[in-house]
Amino acid sequence: MFLSVFDMFKVGIGPSSSHTMGPMVAAARFLDVMRASPFEFAGLRGSLHGSLAFTGVGHATDRATILGLAGFVPDTYDNDKAEATLAAIAETHTVTPEGLPTLAFNPKTDLVFDYDHNLPGHANGMILMATDAQGDVILRQVFYSIGGGFVLTEEELAAGKATDEGAPVPFPFKSAVEMLEMAKSSGKSIAEMKRANEIARGCADSFAKGSARLWQVMNDCIERGLTTDGILPGGLSVRRRAKSIYDALMAERGMNLTAPHTINDWMSVYAMAVNEENAAGGQVVTAPTNGAAGVLPAVLRYYLDHVPGASESHIEDFLLTAAAIGGLVKFNASISGAEAGCQAEVGSASAMAAAGLCAVMGGTPEQVENAAEIALEHHLGMTCDPVAGLVQVPCIERNGLGAIKAVSAASLALRGDGQHFVPLDAVIETMRQTGHDMHEKYKETSLGGLAVNVPNC
Repeated sequence: MFLSVFDMFKVGIGPSSSHTMGPMVAAARFLDVMRASPFEFAGLRGSLHGSLAFTGVGHATDRATILGLAGFVPDTYDNDKAEATLAAIAETHTVTPEGLPTLAFNPKTDLVFDYDHNLPGHANGMILMATDAQGDVILRQVFYSIGGGFVLTEEELAAGKATDEGAPVPFPFKSAVEMLEMAKSSGKSIAEMKRANEIARGCADSFAKGSARLWQVMNDCIERGLTTDGILPGGLSVRRRAKSIYDALMAERGMNLTAPHTINDWMSVYAMAVNEENAAGGQVVTAPTNGAAGVLPAVLRYYLDHVPGASESHIEDFLLTAAAIGGLVKFNASISGAEAGCQAEVGSASAMAAAGLCAVMGGTPEQVENAAEIALEHHLGMTCDPVAGLVQVPCIERNGLGAIKAVSAASLALRGDGQHFVPLDAVIETMRQTGHDMHEKYKETSLGGLAVNVPNC
């Protein structure tokens, strides 16, 4: 199974990859189907189901769907243009996507939050419909947002289109065992194998430029979060904290009064900066999801700023290694909070970051696999219970702790020789089983956990 670095890491917008980016992508795909259709369309309708309904308002799912139907896509999203477009749609009750006629669409009546009817394929389901001049539905498509911004149609999900369809790659590992066997027989690192796979599907120059852009967007997001304060949107009145923590940490530098454990605050503040930006609807990179977008950039920034001998030349290897681990988790379990709880989001992100850090600090493939295993194992069972359906509480701090666990996991793995009791494949399978058994109210529905035990005001 081949999942590109650019599948695992996508430039997009907050607050959620599955609830914001996914619906926008689905809407854009539906427009493409309409453009290729011989029918004459006059209007649009849609319905949101399952987790997309229950936490859709907090995750701006309706907003993302509306903008997607107007022609917006996450990678080139412009917030000022989006706001102007939303205002125009609210006034005219129409959308005018490129290549299609003006279409009737009143967000208040034509986009329905259906809390009573879950769709069978996945917890994140939506139906998009196009109508003729009489208002009859003449085109209908079910979409599933399966996590990390990945979207499948009903037919693709049934046919197993999550499987690979491209040209052969030199190292097609589908499990950690296969990954380690291929590394041993080839003498290559995990990053080297992953790079060879990427180049087999593209070219070295475009990969280098693409990976450089990913880190640039990640780091820019950290910087915005570290320098912006105020109240996050959504109604909970959650204060941004990253700036004040960062300012305090900078003031303490060089005073010889800092406790050793303060390094944890640096890891946390980088992660919190990203997730505060995500909560505000800013530009982020799925890593592997928006809700867990802060873990990996925080660990990479920690490496670059705080580890002696760190080099920016290792950024590509970090991302390649992390993407290899993320691909294994997605292929064999899930990265969707609506499907398997937060173990699938922050847990996966922590495993990916631990593997990346271990690799750039000289870890062997066996030590890298061990680092990922340690990090994921100690997130097993973590629920997804966002208060008021917002990616704020407990999500922002949870990313900070995920980064700390990732660094600890990498450090423990580097202290060993790669031999360990629990294989990564076993932990991934355990995560899958745990997610399957987890009650629905703990899987991004805001019907259990902190979401019902913390006041929403």
